[in-house]
Amino acid sequence: MIKEKPIHFSDVSSCVDRIIETVGKTIVFGMPLALGKPNHLINALYQRAKSDPQIDLTILTALSLERPQCSGELEERFMAPIVERLWDGFVEFDYMTDLRTDSLPPNVTVSEFFVKAGGYLGNKTAQRNYISSNYTHVVRDILERGLNVMGNLIAKRSMGSETRYSMSCNADLPLELFNHIEEEGRSLGRKIVTVGQVNTNLPFMYGDADVTPEVYDFVVDSPQYDFPLFNVPKQPVATADHMIGAHVSSLVKDDGTLQIGIGSLGDGIAESLIMRHRNNPVYRQLLADLGIEARYGDLVDRIGGRDTFEKGLYGSTEMLVDVFMQLYRAGIIKRKVYDDKVIQALVNDGTLSETIDPGVLDRLLETGALSEHLTREDFDRLQRFGIFRSDLTFSGGMIRSHKRSWPADLSRTENRQRVAQDCLGDRLEHGSICQAAFFIGPRAFYDSLNEMSERERKQFCMTGVKKVNQLYGDEKLRRLQRKDGRFVNAGMMVTLLGAVTSDCLECGSVISGVGGQYNFVSMAHALDDGRLIMMIRSTRNKGNQVLSNIILNYGHVTIPRHLRDIVVTEYGIADLRGKSDEEVIKAMLNIADSRFQTTLLAEAKKTGKIARAYKIPESYRHNTPARLEKMMAPYRRKGFFQAFPFGSDFTEEEIVLGKALKKLKRKAAEGKLRLVPAIARQLLKKPAVALRPYLSRMGLAEPSDFKERVMQAAVSYALEAGGVRASGADGIRQGTGTDGKRAVSV
Repeated sequence: MIKEKPIHFSDVSSCVDRIIETVGKTIVFGMPLALGKPNHLINALYQRAKSDPQIDLTILTALSLERPQCSGELEERFMAPIVERLWDGFVEFDYMTDLRTDSLPPNVTVSEFFVKAGGYLGNKTAQRNYISSNYTHVVRDILERGLNVMGNLIAKRSMGSETRYSMSCNADLPLELFNHIEEEGRSLGRKIVTVGQVNTNLPFMYGDADVTPEVYDFVVDSPQYDFPLFNVPKQPVATADHMIGAHVSSLVKDDGTLQIGIGSLGDGIAESLIMRHRNNPVYRQLLADLGIEARYGDLVDRIGGRDTFEKGLYGSTEMLVDVFMQLYRAGIIKRKVYDDKVIQALVNDGTLSETIDPGVLDRLLETGALSEHLTREDFDRLQRFGIFRSDLTFSGGMIRSHKRSWPADLSRTENRQRVAQDCLGDRLEHGSICQAAFFIGPRAFYDSLNEMSERERKQFCMTGVKKVNQLYGDEKLRRLQRKDGRFVNAGMMVTLLGAVTSDCLECGSVISGVGGQYNFVSMAHALDDGRLIMMIRSTRNKGNQVLSNIILNYGHVTIPRHLRDIVVTEYGIADLRGKSDEEVIKAMLNIADSRFQTTLLAEAKKTGKIARAYKIPESYRHNTPARLEKMMAPYRRKGFFQAFPFGSDFTEEEIVLGKALKKLKRKAAEGKLRLVPAIARQLLKKPAVALRPYLSRMGLAEPSDFKERVMQAAVSYALEAGGVRASGADGIRQGTGTDGKRAVSV
């Protein structure tokens, strides 16, 4: 094996040579999910396998990122400038290009345990090779599949002669893998290589992600391999997502813990939390107008709140997403936790505050957290967390500075007072406001991390997925840190009895993956004051049909009904914990779209799970999209609940065009012949002046031939159907988001 580590390479081809020389031609290559892949290295290894059929290459990973692919000329005209602007320079994965065209060589297998939602529907190769694994079990599972090379993207920091690396965006699996490799893999004689590829665009993150160079056998480090990080632009927040976010925000408790994920639902939650904190009178009126106060006031009193976040929240989340930065800037994510059971318990009960005061030693002695005769352990703990000054030392029963010394006997009042006067620090140190296992997001998110000072960035601790996603290990500490945890997850469908489907269809087709959802569900139940909040959009569109996401039953579930807790749709909150089946069904019917309530109730009555005489209360029989829009209207006029509350990477023209073209594509899928008369009518007239900016953006303002005239007519029809009229873009409403940025609503 490698004796002196790491060996540095300035080109990936040489590194591939050394990998093959070390482990042979049967290579099982593991990479983290999403952002943390060594793109150049895996491409070089894959190309080597394509050219050498004697190499047997298995790639084990998740969420292989891809630039958007276009279908059709209209989509190409719309997307090409966006792709160039947002993803220019991103290094795509060669194996994904071949996987998409079903042209992987027979000596290469790609298996993923989590994929982009819907990304592999219809791809038989990807579906067959998908590995269903709980996030905290992935390390175990890929080791059992013979992993012998682990590669990830890393950040680098050099200070004088010292170099350190950071696993940055993906401490999730590499940390766990490296421990297993050291303890189990190499001890059994298996040849396993760890490889890092440096990218200077990657923020250097601290916590457990900050490692010494020798954890890697090989490091690829050359400016030629720097590339832009994958950009995940924000998607518009629909009315349903805003409404779900408003309900969820009332269930979050000040001085508690928050976990949320990426996407428009997370943005909706963050916007309402910021409204609650910065515009509390407006927020309280919102709770009244939406019926949250009247319907769920008791639940809000017990587990949530309406007030501002005076103490703040701690982020304990699998994924550090951009909205945590928004909540941090808004002064909501600010509750600090400490990696010490004694210190954390004292912080929780109020014995310690962030500011160190002269009475702290008295309180520590009263609680039994400190010995009257200070021990080395006592001193080290107090100094590490800033209670004692960093320039002090301890020896021979004395606290010492370079000029003075103090007896470590705190039983004597006079001596204790001198120590309190001379030796205390100013503030508690080494606190974290957020702990996460991986991150990915928009470019502005990466920029904000890179622009932080070292001290500020250290508040965001990146660590392994087993530490974030579960209580096992240092359970007492994690329980103390994650008090009043609100673990907010999303599902695709939910049954009337509370079982949730999130990852897969009943036919077995994978939509995304389990990821860590089960972890947070089980942790919410394991914590005495924890709650699971499962978000479900009440309906979905399939062609020209609207279908209910609340259903009687389903042939596949991700979260079984015995782990049900709280379900939130845009129409309300269903508190299911400890309820009987009939009570659960009633609560679920109350938050279903009213277009489906009658059918759902009839189906439930057939099962005998609900009384045949039961009727849904009148106050819950008006769950319609139109009613939601009416309730949102006055708040939108005030600048709230915009489509992009935290800004957008898209121009105003692109936002309007995107919505219009999406509707056009949906109509075309329903039947292209139905569009012919409408497009024909557009061909007979000159496009309205208000349409010109959008047509120019599509390169269709001055069509050069009949094909372009038809495309111009189709786009004009889509825009007018979406609300862009001769008098102007009526479908656009501009406002200011909750972070003060300009926002656009369509």
